[in-house]
Amino acid sequence: MTGKGFSRLTATAAAMPAANVDTDVIMPKQFLKGIDRAGLARGLFHDLRFQADGQPDPAFVLNRPGFEDCRILIVGPNFGCGSSREHAVWGMLQYGIRAIVGTSFAGIFADNAANNGLLLVSLDEEAHGRLAAHLAVRHNPLTIDLEAQRIMVDGLVLPFAIDPRRRRAIMLGLDRIGETLAYADAIRAFQTEYLAASPWLA
Repeated sequence: MTGKGFSRLTATAAAMPAANVDTDVIMPKQFLKGIDRAGLARGLFHDLRFQADGQPDPAFVLNRPGFEDCRILIVGPNFGCGSSREHAVWGMLQYGIRAIVGTSFAGIFADNAANNGLLLVSLDEEAHGRLAAHLAVRHNPLTIDLEAQRIMVDGLVLPFAIDPRRRRAIMLGLDRIGETLAYADAIRAFQTEYLAASPWLA
């Protein structure tokens, strides 16, 4: 269980429109050495966020004034391609990113996001273009309404589709383990009945 479910998220959104941003860009390999998930927030987009001397790069969007509390990313197509490292999603969540809006996501990255409670919203190219163009000239909070399945900012309303199971899991703050544990009583009842009918298995 992630413990951080939401049905409505209103937060600063940062645009990263480049296509094919891979997991090595999201979480460089030097941050994969630990035996736990600690410290991955610093690794997120590390080579873009920091200069060679370790100082924040003022040109990178997450380092610009007003984006300190960014919780939503607007990304280009095929985001999260490359290797299967789950650390990319863990780093996103540690940093505070709760949702990513794009047109398409790499399959394994999307699975890792679903497993860990990171919301991915897919828009068609026309709707995504309208949103990106709007955010390019206005820096106002964006709202993702999961109940109504729509994105809203400054009067712009964009509907989106989402798998009902994924929607429920995000709203309740459930990861894959949490989803399974929601059926714990039914699982135990089945086990009891099955073993009673097949006592040689006990």
